[in-house]
Amino acid sequence: MSNPASTAGYAEAADTLVRTYESIRFEDVHDGILHLIPEPHRDGRPGSALDIGAGTGRDAAALARRGFAVTAAEPTAELRDHGQRLHAGLDIRWLDDALPDLPRLTATGETFNLVMLTAVWMHLDAAERTRAMAAVAPLVAKGGRLALSLRHGPVPEGRRMFDVPADEVVATAAHYGLALLHRSHRSDMFDRGDVHWDLLVLERPA
Repeated sequence: MSNPASTAGYAEAADTLVRTYESIRFEDVHDGILHLIPEPHRDGRPGSALDIGAGTGRDAAALARRGFAVTAAEPTAELRDHGQRLHAGLDIRWLDDALPDLPRLTATGETFNLVMLTAVWMHLDAAERTRAMAAVAPLVAKGGRLALSLRHGPVPEGRRMFDVPADEVVATAAHYGLALLHRSHRSDMFDRGDVHWDLLVLERPA
């Protein structure tokens, strides 16, 4: 269920990307927002987390180890296969589903305490981002949070990316009942001096 435009280049590079993605820790990538990740247990039951564009499952695995019941949505079969192999045995349900519409997830009617979009939103053009927020926002449970990162910098050859303003995301999310909780900025984890990131956390009131 891949969106061929937004996932361009990932299948061919999957064997290289798995080494890249898994070489850095969840705690380092998300250092600025770790304090905003919800408690993994609620009412004695595991909280639910959704990782959209999960790649090789680095973040999904970290969340599962923290105690979440995790759903990992990844449209690129080659990355999904690596993730299932690397993180077998953890509480992760893998789905072949893709932005902007996430048809399989939206059809379930499920909501999640935490939804993560790490290095994903920049692959969508303006029209797709509007559709995507309409699909993603209802997946955030009452009192739940949506965390996403926005990449700024040159576009690698063979990839489809857009420079998305943080203010646009905040405004679109507000239309669907999500309020800005946190906004920060960080340099690139791979020391690319011309690449930097915005980190956003949005919340649906309880």
